[in-house]
Parts: sequence; C-alpha cells; structure tokens
Amino acid sequence: MRYIEPHAHMVSRTTDDYQSMVVAGCKAVCEPAFWAGFDRSSVNGFYDYFCQLTDYEPKRSAKFGLPHFSWLCINPKESEDLVLAREVIAMIPDFLDRENVLGIGEIGLNKNSRNEHTILEEHVNLAAENNQLILVHTPHLEDKLKGTKLIVDLIKNDSRIDPGRVLIDHVEEHTVKYVMDAGMWGGLTLYPESKCTSPRAIDILEAYGADRLWMNSACDWGVSVPLAVPYAAQEMRRRGYDDDILDKVFFQNPMKFLSQCENFTVRG
Repeated sequence: MRYIEPHAHMVSRTTDDYQSMVVAGCKAVCEPAFWAGFDRSSVNGFYDYFCQLTDYEPKRSAKFGLPHFSWLCINPKESEDLVLAREVIAMIPDFLDRENVLGIGEIGLNKNSRNEHTILEEHVNLAAENNQLILVHTPHLEDKLKGTKLIVDLIKNDSRIDPGRVLIDHVEEHTVKYVMDAGMWGGLTLYPESKCTSPRAIDILEAYGADRLWMNSACDWGVSVPLAVPYAAQEMRRRGYDDDILDKVFFQNPMKFLSQCENFTVRG
C-alpha cells in the first residue's frame, strides 16, 4: 500500500521511524511547526527551528528516500506572548520560498484565549497575503467544539481564503460536520490515548464520506505511533474495504489537498 503521512513531528522521532515508514509504503511526510515541549524564549529559537524544518530535516529524511515537507507558524501554545508571536510571524515570509514549505500551520487555538485568537487571525492574514495553504490545530477535550467553531468562523469571514485550501486537523465525531459544512478539509488524528482510534476514525469516514478527509499520526515526543496510518489501513481491510478505497483515503486525498501547493511533488 502507498500512503502519505500528512502530519508528523519528525524532529522528535528517530531514524528508525523513517525506515519503518518507508518500508510500510510511505511516499512523503509533512511536518507542521509545533510546540517543542517547552516555551521557546526568543525569536532566535524559532529561527533555528524553521531552519531545522526547511533544511536539516529534509536532508535526514532524504537518506531514506522519503520526501519531507513542512509548514511554518508559531503554535497556539506559545501565542500568549503577543510580542514574541508577532516577531515570529514577521520572520515567516523569509522562509516561504524554501522548496519544501507547504503553507502556514499548524495554527489554531489551544485554550481559546483572546491572545490565541488574535495570533490566529494574524496567521490567517499572513496566509491570505502570501496565497498559502492553511493547516489548523483544534483544541483538545471539552474545548474542542467551541474552539473549532471559533476557528472555522474566523476563516470563513475572510473572503480572501478559499475554504478548500484549509485543513482543520484533529476533528472528531462532534466537530467534523461543522468543518465539512464549511467546505474545508478535515484531518483524523490517530492516537493511542487521545484523539481518534482507528475504529473511531473509520466510523467517521463511513458517516461523512471520504472526499475531504485524511488520516494522520501526528506522531511527536509523546505517546504516539508513527505507523498509525498504515495500521488504520489494516483496520479498513478487516472491514472489507478494497485497495481502491484505501488508496483514495491514504494517498489520493492528501495528494489532492497538498498538490494545491506547487512545492508538493510526489511520485506515486
């Protein structure tokens, strides 16, 4: 089976994970900018991180024959400091011409605070001004529905943004309809302890169709599984889905969305 891993934080993973993903059929990996597990203290830390995402990590991935792409932003967990967040946003245009950059992400909300909302709006403006794709992180647990609605409504109200160029990640049963009704794409994140299990994600696909949904592992330094996507494909096979449907969900869907960025070129 061929697949694309559309959301993985590979800077936190070992080279063994790259090897395993390639053996499992991965054709490309996409890495959104994220929280480092601690709050960075200055814009210089983000500069180094963006260099890592656009220079070092693609070279590490290439050793295993795996194309690596990245997204750039300051994650909502670090956007309470408006001064720092705005310094980071001002620096992002300097990296947008890097050949592996897909767009702005993963932006969004964490605790649905006023400052997070302000920085989300400024990220969306940055994407609109530079014609970039958008990848969005939605909050966890009880804040997810409220945060998802805040995010979707903010983006919908910006007439410069084509909803078909927006992916709202970490959707679940109670948020996916709001995203799909807005004409945006949804990401089903496969975690062993939170977000979606494979059976839940497949149930959502069966309820809402496979046209604008993808699955991702979002693997990072926490409890996560870099092969969660091919494991989900195995679960779909157990339910009787054929190879054509698997190829649509795990390869063609992310290919269709990501190919809206001219930097995304992947062989089948």
